[in-house]
Amino acid sequence: MGSGPISDNLNQRGVESPKVGSGFFGTTLLARAARGSTWTALTFVISQGARFVSNLILARLLFPESFGIMALVTMMLIGLTLISDMGIAQSIMQSKRGDEPDFLDTAWTLQIIRGFILWLAACALALPAAAFYEQPVIALMLPAAAVSLLFAALEPIRVETANRHLLIGRVTALDLAATLIGIISMVILAWATRSTWALVAGWVVTAIVRLMFMWLFLPGPGNRLRWEKSAGSELLHFGLWIFLSSICGLLVTQGDRAILGKFLSIDGLGIYNIGMFLASFPLMLGTMITSRVLIPLYREHLNTEDQSARNRLFKLRYYLTALMLAVLFVLALSGPWIVQLLYDDRYLAAGGIIVAVASVQMITVVSLTYDQAALATGDSRGFFGVSLTKAVLSTGGFLIGVSLHGLYGAITGLGIALLLYHPFIVLLARRHKAWDGRHDLIFLPVAILLGAIAVWANWPDVELLIPGSTGILHAG
Repeated sequence: MGSGPISDNLNQRGVESPKVGSGFFGTTLLARAARGSTWTALTFVISQGARFVSNLILARLLFPESFGIMALVTMMLIGLTLISDMGIAQSIMQSKRGDEPDFLDTAWTLQIIRGFILWLAACALALPAAAFYEQPVIALMLPAAAVSLLFAALEPIRVETANRHLLIGRVTALDLAATLIGIISMVILAWATRSTWALVAGWVVTAIVRLMFMWLFLPGPGNRLRWEKSAGSELLHFGLWIFLSSICGLLVTQGDRAILGKFLSIDGLGIYNIGMFLASFPLMLGTMITSRVLIPLYREHLNTEDQSARNRLFKLRYYLTALMLAVLFVLALSGPWIVQLLYDDRYLAAGGIIVAVASVQMITVVSLTYDQAALATGDSRGFFGVSLTKAVLSTGGFLIGVSLHGLYGAITGLGIALLLYHPFIVLLARRHKAWDGRHDLIFLPVAILLGAIAVWANWPDVELLIPGSTGILHAG
């Protein structure tokens, strides 16, 4: 991978070509994957650590209602982003034309068009959303926060080129710098104004700074508006199934907030959002690593005759799964203690949320990388199939659970849905030769056992999620 057409093409576009070497600093795909994973993990830990510290500060400067309102705004922004996702990044990562200027310029043009449509959609959604959730301030906050989507659409496409070839050190460093600047600005504005608008400003500042950094400091030529018919056809064909899959992803990742926005009080939603934020660290990290690293690895190794390369890939999954389960287990055990130590009494119910959510997410970890195998081979239709199945099961389980037994029932229903989903993702993984039966046989029972232990050990805190308890989450 260190020489030949791909390397030459990268040099022509200003992307650093790896030099010959071995081990962690070598040029092999696995070596670059290891470096990419390290960069991603390090950046994530620092950025989420900064968000965590800012969350503690903001919890004292603002009120639970502020976090509830921003949870709804964030949910709608992410929702708009997901339901308009055309799979541009995934298409560049897996396409044979992923290094051609015409293809990349067409992708950039499509990205810009999508960004402007997103902002217009946010403006159109603002008033109905404010009326539905009975929060008039959303009518102004949603269009203002959506300006960040415009800036994101203008980022250079060479960000995706670097990700394609696992040369992501500078990308992650620039992303981290932008995130830290946005967080600092958010805290300063919250201190000065004591207003929820500080949270909105943080989104926009981060997007502006990231755009500037990617254009100024990421090497490579710029993009220009161009539409090549064959490139556009490939992007749209591949992106159609990603688009449909992203709608399903919206239900999986944001459906809880959309549902709870009607079942909980606005301050209860804010407390849930804090608990969910703290519980999601490990899964967010694992998802980020797999999305950036595993598509190139699967693309090269799943269909190879080199069994040792496949074994190394499967071994990487063992390490990732074991590490994430261990972190989630520690987080689930210590969730109430963390909240009691760091937050005031208004937020104590978040401890039980951490326990329940982290325990359920252990099930997700076991099959976390399987869907990436489909994207690596261009099977966006298969990816849509499992995404639809997961969306139907998880949303249905969550909605039935919250209707029958409040927040406790919702999270329990989600856990049952994830267990029912596992056979479907296994079928997809087997089709693309990515399934490791021994891995699942070991880790799925372990995940269930660890989750049960964490809930049992912290039952008084989890019990606050049940309607009729002394918690404050159930009013609304």
